Amino acid sequence: MQDITTRSGELNEPIEDATFESIDGEVTLRQLFGGKRDLLFIHNMGKQCAYCTMWADGLNGLLRHLEDRAAVVLASPDDPETQRAFAESRGWKFRMVSTRQTSFNRDVGYESDDGHVWPGVNALYLKDDGEVIRTGKDEFGPGDVYCATWHLFGLLREGVNGWQPKP
Repeated sequence: MQDITTRSGELNEPIEDATFESIDGEVTLRQLFGGKRDLLFIHNMGKQCAYCTMWADGLNGLLRHLEDRAAVVLASPDDPETQRAFAESRGWKFRMVSTRQTSFNRDVGYESDDGHVWPGVNALYLKDDGEVIRTGKDEFGPGDVYCATWHLFGLLREGVNGWQPKP
């Protein structure tokens, strides 16, 4: 079995609580933990991004396994109704929240000053005293370890060969 190197604990950054919109109403960051200590907060650029859609499609297949260990939420700047409709069209089972009326993406480094959102993931931990800390983070991008598609295409004779995901 391959040794798995953990990145847990590399960061120890306090994260301010935030309130998000969801299809079920407002929810706080702390509530997203749902009784678990760990939360994978997936930053997605929304319905308009074919790349983010592909990452979410792949992670959706892992969701049961991920949720066995940690709470998982997918966040995008889309409004909750758009998220719900798009998730249903893709068969996604994620809990979803909208970051559209918050500074959360910017506060945690996933949005530029001009409002451009980047995809990635934050690993968050809920301490006994209710403080939320970031223990890990990473960005999503073509060829990363979070999307098997690139690696499988890498086995083909001509590799990725300019392929891009379709919406």
